[in-house]
Amino acid sequence: MVTNSSSSMQQPLCHASESSALLQFKQSFLTDEHASDDPSAYSKVSMWKSHGEGSNCCSWDGVECNRETGHVIGLLLASSHLYGSINSSSSLFSLVHLQRLDLSDNYFNHSQIPYGVGQLSRLRSLNLSYSGFSGPIPSSLVELVNLRYLSLRGNYLNGTVVDLNMLKKLKNLTYLHLSNNMLSLLSYNDTHVTLPKLKILGLDACNLTKIPEFLQNQDKLEVLCLSNNKIHGPIPSWMWNISKETLVTLLLSGNFLTGFEQLPAVLPWSRMHILDLSSNMLQGSLPVPPPSTFDYSVSGNKLSGQIPPLICNMSSLSLLDLSGNSLSGRIPECLTNLSSSLSILNLRGNHLHGSIPQTCTETSNLRMIDLSENQLQGKIPGSLANCMMLEELVLGSNLINDIFPFWLGSLPRLQVLILRSNLFHGAIGRPKTNFQFSKLRIIDLSYNGFTGNMPSEYFQNWDAMKIVDADNLTHIQADLEFEVPQYSWKDPYSFSMTMMNKGMTREYKKIPDILTIIDLSSNKFYGEIPESIGDPKGLQALNLSNNALTGPIPTSLANLTLLEALDLSQNKLSREIPQQLVQLTFLEIFNVSHNHLTGPIPQGKQFATFPNTSFDGNLGLCGSPLSRACGNSEASPPAPSIPQQSSASEFDWKIVLMGYGSGLIIGVSVGYILTSWKHEWFVKTFGRRQPKWRRKAKRGHRG
Repeated sequence: MVTNSSSSMQQPLCHASESSALLQFKQSFLTDEHASDDPSAYSKVSMWKSHGEGSNCCSWDGVECNRETGHVIGLLLASSHLYGSINSSSSLFSLVHLQRLDLSDNYFNHSQIPYGVGQLSRLRSLNLSYSGFSGPIPSSLVELVNLRYLSLRGNYLNGTVVDLNMLKKLKNLTYLHLSNNMLSLLSYNDTHVTLPKLKILGLDACNLTKIPEFLQNQDKLEVLCLSNNKIHGPIPSWMWNISKETLVTLLLSGNFLTGFEQLPAVLPWSRMHILDLSSNMLQGSLPVPPPSTFDYSVSGNKLSGQIPPLICNMSSLSLLDLSGNSLSGRIPECLTNLSSSLSILNLRGNHLHGSIPQTCTETSNLRMIDLSENQLQGKIPGSLANCMMLEELVLGSNLINDIFPFWLGSLPRLQVLILRSNLFHGAIGRPKTNFQFSKLRIIDLSYNGFTGNMPSEYFQNWDAMKIVDADNLTHIQADLEFEVPQYSWKDPYSFSMTMMNKGMTREYKKIPDILTIIDLSSNKFYGEIPESIGDPKGLQALNLSNNALTGPIPTSLANLTLLEALDLSQNKLSREIPQQLVQLTFLEIFNVSHNHLTGPIPQGKQFATFPNTSFDGNLGLCGSPLSRACGNSEASPPAPSIPQQSSASEFDWKIVLMGYGSGLIIGVSVGYILTSWKHEWFVKTFGRRQPKWRRKAKRGHRG
């Protein structure tokens, strides 16, 4: 075999016929950067040449050749900006030595998967996921008897597949992913179908109405994904017997499962790492996964009873989400034993009572704690000062009776602190150092009994609220990564919270990492609003309503040029509304009702959009939108200009991307979607929590 001696890798020389076939294949497509969703995508075919240096197809990007024969055995063109369609006479199908074909994350314009793919009889790996194919799965696929890896997920494929009968000839399959299409996968009482080597099966969103019974024959499964189907009724008892020694991941979220047949004390899979039963209708007691579990979510069900201490046997647990159930009793003290492994603890929305246990040790890895919407009592445990990795602490809607936990200000990563609707009391006081809560961007102390003056020194110290970095718009989340034999896992868990916004209690399923909010409403604060309230220039929502604040509205509020919501209602504020507030051009919600304000209402810009109710209960106010005229003229004096720092003005163009007057969460979140990657990429990256998993790459193989 003649090789290219100038190459240090001694690339084999490509066969002329295969080089020609590849060039014809390239010419059958347009190159369109919008055809691939992955931001790291690039055109792998752009440097393919027919003559001169670089014309050896075995050296082309995305092409793999057999080193001995020179035949093309791999065509790996994932995320290559390919746009067009593939017909059954394509030159692709003359590459009969192909063993690996990856065309994922391109756009084939709703064309059908060509029947000619069945001619590639040596294929071992076929990946056509997220590539815009539609129509039925071609019957010629069953001729690919050497196929081990088949992924068709994330297309527009339709048709009915009964018990995978059409694929039963593919006895060598170890990986099968048909998720997120428009297929209807029917399961009859047929237990004779078997794919004996199958290790990974993805059937998410395949319109399943029951757990397929052919799974009873699968004893080597490692990953089983059945989320977002229409599976109803109890989980059958035979499920506890499938792949007992091998199953690593089981995803059943987003179905209509109601319970369990013969639930064992501890689930039987000895190698289980990820178990997701969330968003079903499960009733009964809490299932206990085996000790090997890393990631356990059973949120959004109807489970009742106490949290069993057996849950603490999962010594490697990284995520525990039991939120949105009817669990009662106390939080087990033994959870402290998990703090070095646990990153996410979410027990929100249950009926738990008693005190919060000493959750954190000095080796704590906790990044998010949400214990809100329970009946927890007592004080915030001092052990939380050990949670040096903590980014979000949500304790709202409980019965916690304590003073302001100023000592949490030493946590270097804390971004979100929600203490709303509890029995907190006393003055907030002054920070102990200049670095208290330096990363804090969202604080909600509403509906408590805090007293004293507003925490002016804290406003000066909250550095993270002073600048908004809109260059990298994402959400606060924990990227949980797991390494198991042969596979690596990335499980993005989005942080969430519940806050009052625009007079409504809203649950934020995701928290944009540029969102900045201060809510100190419905307490007993008194005195004047300090000028330092204008220091956190990145602030987007400020709610100081329903307190006993007096004095003027500070003109420094005009420095908050990104402010979208300002509520100062139900206080005792006096004097005029500062004319400088007209410069808050993103202000959508403005409420100063039920104060003692006087003088003309500022006119123009956003103030022309506020209703009468924004100014109710201030007998001394005049001017539009009120019917009360101001002397001989309804016009207010022009707003004086306020010098703006460059750090504020530099965000103007970025905020325009978010949409003018689009509201707090709409402006921040939806605007991001509109200026981000295509919708499908956003859903795959930030959509409903779905663990992403992939086979670890082996030398010479890309799977």
